[in-house]
Amino acid sequence: MKISIITVVYNNEATLQQAIESVLNQSYPNIEYVIIDGSSKDNTVSIIESYKNRLGYFISEPDKGLYDAMNKGIQAATGDVIGILNSDDLYQDSTVLSDIVHQFSTNPALDIVYGNLVYVKKDAVDQVVRNWKSKDYYAKFFDDGNVPPHPSLFLRKEVYEKVGLFNLEFKLAADYEFMFRVFKKYDFKSKYIDRLIVKMRLGGETNKSIQNIINQNKEILRAWRHNGLTPPFKLMPLRISKRLVQFIK
Repeated sequence: MKISIITVVYNNEATLQQAIESVLNQSYPNIEYVIIDGSSKDNTVSIIESYKNRLGYFISEPDKGLYDAMNKGIQAATGDVIGILNSDDLYQDSTVLSDIVHQFSTNPALDIVYGNLVYVKKDAVDQVVRNWKSKDYYAKFFDDGNVPPHPSLFLRKEVYEKVGLFNLEFKLAADYEFMFRVFKKYDFKSKYIDRLIVKMRLGGETNKSIQNIINQNKEILRAWRHNGLTPPFKLMPLRISKRLVQFIK
C-alpha cells in the first residue's frame, strides 16, 4: 500500500527541513512525498531541492493560499491513503506511518484513521503546551464541540474523490468545513487510534491574532449552514471549554 504525504509551504526555511526529515525518516518504505511550494522568496526552495531525488512530486508556483496548495497536493497524490503534514510540524516518531498503514491494511473497509496531536513551543518541540487528545467518532461528535486534529487525519484517496477538495470560500476554517462534510454528510468508516501522531508548533495562521480566532469561529458556524445544518447553541461554549482543558497537563 502506498501512502502519500503532502506538505505545503511558503517562506518557511526555519522549520521546513525538520518536517521533511520527519517524513523521509519514517520506517514505512512505500511513501510518496508531495511538496507544494507557493513560490517562496527565501531559502525554502533550495532546501526542498536538496531532497528532490527522494520526493514523489514537487512544484513551486504562486497559489491562492494554504488550502489551494493542499488541493494541488491532493490532486497530484497517487497513493492509496493521503495525509497532510504542515511545514511547521513533525511526526511524533519514525513508526507513525507504518502504524497508520497497518490500520488500513488489516481493515480494507476502513476509510479514515485519525489520532492525537500536541502543540509544542516553536523553538522547543519537546515542550508540550497543549494536548489535543481526540476520541471515537459518534453521531453528535461535531455538535459536542469536537473535531479530529486535521494533521492526524489520514483518508483513502477515494474519500477525496467522493467528497471533493477544500472549499476556498473558507479562508481560516476550510479544514473544519472539509472534515465536517466528510464525517457528517457521508457514511465513511472511521477509526480513532489513541496514539500521538503529530507535534504542531504554536503560531499557525488562525492563532496569529484574536481577530483571526473570531473570524475562524464565524467560518465554523457558516460551515454548518453551508452544509444545510443549523449549528447547535451549545457549539461555541463547548469548543472553547474543550480547548481550555487541552492546556491542562
